[in-house]
Amino acid sequence: MNQFYQQIYETVKKVPLGKVISYGQIARMLGRPRAAREVGRAMRICPEDIPWQRVVMADGTVTGGQFADMRKGMLESEGVIFLPDGRVNMKECSFEFICTCTK
Repeated sequence: MNQFYQQIYETVKKVPLGKVISYGQIARMLGRPRAAREVGRAMRICPEDIPWQRVVMADGTVTGGQFADMRKGMLESEGVIFLPDGRVNMKECSFEFICTCTK
Protein backbone atom coordinates (compact mmCIF):
# COMPACT_ATOMS: atom_id res chain seq x y z
CA MET A 1 0.00 0.00 0.00
CA ASN A 2 1.10 3.56 -0.72
CA GLN A 3 2.88 4.92 2.40
CA PHE A 4 1.04 8.26 2.21
CA TYR A 5 -2.31 6.46 2.07
CA GLN A 6 -1.33 4.40 5.11
CA GLN A 7 -0.51 7.62 7.00
CA ILE A 8 -3.89 9.04 5.97
CA TYR A 9 -5.72 5.96 7.25
CA GLU A 10 -3.84 5.98 10.56
CA THR A 11 -4.77 9.65 11.02
CA VAL A 12 -8.46 9.08 10.25
CA LYS A 13 -8.60 6.17 12.70
CA LYS A 14 -7.79 8.67 15.48
CA VAL A 15 -10.85 10.85 14.81
CA PRO A 16 -13.32 10.09 17.64
CA LEU A 17 -17.09 9.75 17.52
CA GLY A 18 -18.78 13.13 17.21
CA LYS A 19 -15.81 14.74 15.46
CA VAL A 20 -14.77 15.25 11.84
CA ILE A 21 -11.60 16.23 10.02
CA SER A 22 -11.17 17.85 6.62
CA TYR A 23 -9.23 16.52 3.67
CA GLY A 24 -6.98 19.58 3.85
CA GLN A 25 -6.34 19.18 7.58
CA ILE A 26 -5.11 15.65 6.97
CA ALA A 27 -2.85 16.76 4.13
CA ARG A 28 -1.35 19.56 6.23
CA MET A 29 -0.86 17.31 9.25
CA LEU A 30 1.07 14.87 7.10
CA GLY A 31 3.35 17.55 5.69
CA ARG A 32 1.72 17.71 2.25
CA PRO A 33 -0.47 20.85 2.44
CA ARG A 34 -1.41 20.77 -1.24
CA ALA A 35 -2.50 17.11 -1.25
CA ALA A 36 -6.14 17.41 -0.13
CA ARG A 37 -7.34 15.83 -3.38
CA GLU A 38 -4.96 12.92 -2.92
CA VAL A 39 -6.44 12.44 0.55
CA GLY A 40 -9.85 12.31 -1.13
CA ARG A 41 -8.64 9.64 -3.56
CA ALA A 42 -7.26 7.61 -0.66
CA MET A 43 -10.56 7.83 1.18
CA ARG A 44 -12.49 6.54 -1.83
CA ILE A 45 -10.57 3.25 -1.61
CA CYS A 46 -9.98 3.01 2.14
CA PRO A 47 -10.21 -0.26 4.06
CA GLU A 48 -13.51 -1.05 5.76
CA ASP A 49 -12.18 -0.41 9.28
CA ILE A 50 -11.53 3.28 8.55
CA PRO A 51 -14.24 5.75 9.75
CA TRP A 52 -14.41 7.32 6.27
CA GLN A 53 -17.62 9.21 7.05
CA ARG A 54 -15.69 11.50 9.42
CA VAL A 55 -13.69 13.17 6.61
CA VAL A 56 -15.47 16.21 5.17
CA MET A 57 -14.73 19.36 3.19
CA ALA A 58 -13.10 22.28 5.04
CA ASP A 59 -16.40 24.21 5.06
CA GLY A 60 -18.25 21.23 6.57
CA THR A 61 -19.82 20.02 3.35
CA VAL A 62 -20.45 16.28 3.36
CA THR A 63 -19.29 14.83 0.05
CA GLY A 64 -19.68 11.38 -1.38
CA GLY A 65 -21.97 11.61 -4.37
CA GLN A 66 -24.65 8.98 -3.95
CA PHE A 67 -23.36 8.22 -0.45
CA ALA A 68 -23.55 11.80 0.90
CA ASP A 69 -26.95 11.31 2.55
CA MET A 70 -25.82 8.02 4.08
CA ARG A 71 -22.66 9.70 5.41
CA LYS A 72 -24.69 12.54 6.88
CA GLY A 73 -26.95 10.04 8.62
CA MET A 74 -23.95 8.18 10.01
CA LEU A 75 -22.45 11.42 11.33
CA GLU A 76 -25.75 12.50 12.89
CA SER A 77 -25.98 9.14 14.67
CA GLU A 78 -22.45 9.72 16.02
CA GLY A 79 -23.47 13.09 17.48
CA VAL A 80 -21.99 15.41 14.86
CA ILE A 81 -23.76 18.79 14.87
CA PHE A 82 -25.03 20.24 11.60
CA LEU A 83 -25.78 23.82 10.62
CA PRO A 84 -29.21 24.73 9.19
CA ASP A 85 -27.75 24.65 5.66
CA GLY A 86 -26.72 20.97 6.04
CA ARG A 87 -22.99 21.45 6.59
CA VAL A 88 -21.15 20.13 9.63
CA ASN A 89 -20.65 22.72 12.35
CA MET A 90 -16.86 22.74 12.03
CA LYS A 91 -16.46 25.10 14.98
CA GLU A 92 -18.04 22.51 17.29
CA CYS A 93 -17.06 19.25 15.61
CA SER A 94 -13.65 19.67 14.01
CA PHE A 95 -11.08 17.27 15.41
CA GLU A 96 -7.91 19.07 16.37
CA PHE A 97 -5.15 16.53 16.19
CA ILE A 98 -2.27 17.40 18.48
CA CYS A 99 1.02 15.87 17.50
CA THR A 100 2.87 14.48 20.47
CA CYS A 101 5.90 13.65 18.36
CA THR A 102 9.34 14.54 19.59
CA LYS A 103 12.18 15.49 17.31
